[in-house]
Amino acid sequence: MPLIRWSLPIIALALAACATAPKPLRGEFAAAPQPPAADGQKVRWGGEIIRTVNAAERSCFEVLARPLDARARPQRQDHSEGRFLACRSGFYDPAVFAAGREITVIGSIVGDEIRKVGDYDYRYPRVAADVIYLWSERAATNYHQRWFYDPFWHRPWWGPAHLVIHHSHSRRAK
Repeated sequence: MPLIRWSLPIIALALAACATAPKPLRGEFAAAPQPPAADGQKVRWGGEIIRTVNAAERSCFEVLARPLDARARPQRQDHSEGRFLACRSGFYDPAVFAAGREITVIGSIVGDEIRKVGDYDYRYPRVAADVIYLWSERAATNYHQRWFYDPFWHRPWWGPAHLVIHHSHSRRAK
């Protein structure tokens, strides 16, 4: 019984640590980018980079917004919560901050901007970013199918015989 008494708090702390946002992303912020957002409002938004554009003094990211999980990482879903623009001074290499990569942004709303998405005029909330957090690429999981023999049923089956997981390198930026 004493073992259970000591192990439960340790397990609870370990699970709580798994759901903690990285240090630069901690705090309380507004949720999803639902227009109209009030100028000056502090936000923590994230999603998938659509494109990165560099100007002389700053880099801007066009982002397909996604809901954030308990760690403030964008969730993989088949729908978005809209789009937003995030700009920060300095150079962010578009080869690293490439389309499809996930970022979380902390900053303040500084108005909006209308841009075309196809023929549609879309109103993008603009964020003056204090933090641009680039998440490591998710590990790709590939399932390989092949014939295998089931000794209990005495006949071959078609199905997943083994699992191959490819791991990627982790990169972060402030």
